[in-house]
Amino acid sequence: MSQPHPSDSSRIAAILAHLSAPIAAILSAGLLSLVGPLLVWLVKKDDPFARRAAAGAFNFNLSFWVLFILCWILIFTVVGIVVALPLMLVLFVVSAWCHIKGAVRASNDRPYDYPFQLRVLS
Repeated sequence: MSQPHPSDSSRIAAILAHLSAPIAAILSAGLLSLVGPLLVWLVKKDDPFARRAAAGAFNFNLSFWVLFILCWILIFTVVGIVVALPLMLVLFVVSAWCHIKGAVRASNDRPYDYPFQLRVLS
């Protein structure tokens, strides 16, 4: 049995949840990347498709926040900077890829499960 197609507003909210994090990260140097998905999750709690997308984006960003904080701690050590800078680049590329992939899937009425999530929201 196939899943019913989400409504247009549900699809738009899911796309917004996926793309709000990288947009906010660029505009705020990473400080507000959790806000967009959290707002979508709060506003669309009763919409299963948008809620799942927002929770996934929030949880994924929370995981990457932890990794970025670890990288910044490593940058302040002489040896750690050699690991931290390439890791930050990899985190940026993986994050961008996952958010774009999530938005594309949402636009095609398909859910996307982010890798590397600290599951806080569901």
